[in-house]
Amino acid sequence: MLSSGRGAGELCLQGLSMAVTGDETAATGDMPSYQLRTPTTNLPQGVVMAASPGALHSPQQLAEEATRKRELRLMKNREAAKECRRRKKEYIKCLESRVAVLEVQNQKLIEELETLKDICSSKAD
Repeated sequence: MLSSGRGAGELCLQGLSMAVTGDETAATGDMPSYQLRTPTTNLPQGVVMAASPGALHSPQQLAEEATRKRELRLMKNREAAKECRRRKKEYIKCLESRVAVLEVQNQKLIEELETLKDICSSKAD
């Protein structure tokens, strides 16, 4: 196909268009044809691979499982809340230190402004 004078980019585009459009009748025959097949299964349609959890457990086992899941969820929630509080404290400390730095900077700027005002007023006299 390259001997026909086509560039590599054109070759890629032609191959891409054949793959996208599904044109399996390429003139050169060097583009393999692929077909999409639906997956085959030995199970009849509607058959579930495993039985549902309710069919295997007694009501007592289901209640214990629900209690275990609830306790696990509550424990995870406690840990998440603890981490959230820790991050909030860290964030507040960061903000407080930023406020302290900005207050110092503000005080220095106020002093500089007063100094410049004094210099300007003494020159005006």
